[in-house]
Amino acid sequence: MHKNFYHNLKVYYEDTDAGGIVYYANYLKYLERARTEALKTIGLSNTHIKDKFGLFIIVKSCNIDFVKPSYLEDELIVRSFVKSLTKTSFFMNQIIAKNEQVIIEAKVHLVFVNKKTKPVKVPDVVFNNFKPYFCNTIKL
Repeated sequence: MHKNFYHNLKVYYEDTDAGGIVYYANYLKYLERARTEALKTIGLSNTHIKDKFGLFIIVKSCNIDFVKPSYLEDELIVRSFVKSLTKTSFFMNQIIAKNEQVIIEAKVHLVFVNKKTKPVKVPDVVFNNFKPYFCNTIKL
C-alpha cells in the first residue's frame, strides 16, 4: 500500500472568478504547491535538486477531471501519491477535496531534466526517499 502526502489550503479571493468560483487554472497552482510540499516532507526541495544535481522536475503532462467546483474561502486538502516510476520520471496522482468530496482528480507525469532539458535518470536519493510513497508499480 502506498503512503499519501497531504497539503491543506484555503481558497482566497484572488483564486476566484467574478462568481466566487475557483478559476480552473488555479488548480494547477494548488497541485504544484502540494508537490513542492511533498518534496519537503522527504527532506528535499526543488532548489536542493537543482543545486546538488543540476536537475529540474518538469511537468510533461497533466490530465485533470473537474468533478465539482470549489468556492471562495473553501478549505481544501490535496492528497498526492506516487503511482509509478520510470528511469527518468514518475507519475503522481493528486486529488483535491473539500469535506471528503472530490473536487478534482489529476494524473501528472513529472520528468527529471538537466539544464538542456534532456531527460535524465532520477537521482538515487530521490528514488530512495520516495520509495515508501510508491504505489505497487515501479518500472525500471
